[in-house]
Amino acid sequence: MLSLTVACAPRVDLVPSTASVVTPDAEPVEQAAPPPRIVQLVGTASPMDGQWVRPLGEQQLGDASYYGSEFNGRRMANGRRFDPRSTSVAHRTLPFGTKVLVTNLGNGRSATATVEDRGPFVRGRIIDLSPRLAEHLGMLMQGVAPVEVTPVELAEAPN
Repeated sequence: MLSLTVACAPRVDLVPSTASVVTPDAEPVEQAAPPPRIVQLVGTASPMDGQWVRPLGEQQLGDASYYGSEFNGRRMANGRRFDPRSTSVAHRTLPFGTKVLVTNLGNGRSATATVEDRGPFVRGRIIDLSPRLAEHLGMLMQGVAPVEVTPVELAEAPN
């Protein structure tokens, strides 16, 4: 049984909730530097790289694909160069810098990613992943997989 300790947090309904949880089949894509805050979980929550988070936006269902090797080093819509080892994703509408939880519906694997590009521009696809994320989600062989995309940390507007 999982027990949670309650800690102080400003407006818990607006801040991603986290609790330390170990999932045997998921390897973290990126390690968090500070230890996770422990807050009481209320409402719907999802596992994210060994932590629990609350959705901050509407979940989307659709197909995910991943960047081919011809995109390595090309400029993304945010101006940075694409790195296949990054946790970058392309989404049509979410603001750059938004963190999303991507879950492969075929095998249940999840990973966090950051929106840094625009796309995909193929009907039915809702997100393009870096090859690193595609490998973590177990979809390299398929190329395309059904996923759920949930915003978990919205980017702040520039001043």
